[in-house]
Amino acid sequence: MDLGLRGRVAIVCAASQGLGKAAAAGFAAEGAHVVVCSRDRRRITAAAKELQAIADRHAGTVLPLVADLTKPRHIAAIVKKTLKHFGRIDICVTNAGGPPVASFPDLDDGTWEAGITLNLMSTIRVIRAVLPHMQKRKWGRIINITSIAARQPINDLVISSTLRPGILGLTKVLANQYAKDGILINSVTPGYILTARQKEISSARAAKTGVSVEQYIREMVKDVPLQRYGDPEELGAMIVFLGSEKASYVTGSTISVDGGLAKGLF
Repeated sequence: MDLGLRGRVAIVCAASQGLGKAAAAGFAAEGAHVVVCSRDRRRITAAAKELQAIADRHAGTVLPLVADLTKPRHIAAIVKKTLKHFGRIDICVTNAGGPPVASFPDLDDGTWEAGITLNLMSTIRVIRAVLPHMQKRKWGRIINITSIAARQPINDLVISSTLRPGILGLTKVLANQYAKDGILINSVTPGYILTARQKEISSARAAKTGVSVEQYIREMVKDVPLQRYGDPEELGAMIVFLGSEKASYVTGSTISVDGGLAKGLF
């Protein structure tokens, strides 16, 4: 299937590893030009080298940028450099690291405020920065990477369970408002995807319960109908579809990529 992505320009936030990197690889494999960013220069440089090897086979280009998504001026710089290099922005994938695993009494104001800045405000600011450029072209795709916690709150991910549902609300409101401009806005809620972040969460929970990480993971997948953790590439494939021409009648949606883990109807 030709997804119509050749020559499109996609910004993928927090793409030095994990879910962001998998999404960037998917776009590169479809012939899109991909802008990737991370706070860590070494990691984003290494990731960009791998991604460019994929892009080279499909006439694409990868532009790595060092940026901290908690800083508004860095977000503005991503957009400015993307426009300078490619002259357009077609697709944007919002993404950021997750808040710490902790119980409610252990979370002070500073930790809450850091989580709000990183996970909620970064999404708001990135979308606000790219929307005018998509409006000019009357075409755009925005995909927000959230978490299963947006649909099904998780006790020791208190900050994530509080903030992620807000992104789903934002997705729906903006989808309603910008559909007339040809801009489609959706969210994905990954479940247990085997990334560095998931390993970090698993390690913290295993230590708290006094079991090995391997034993903890074996127990966790019992709740997943597919009986396994997902691969980042499986989420990346969904994001690439939502960023494509073929997803032309999908907007305001939240799509779970979790092996059936979320148990609710909506």
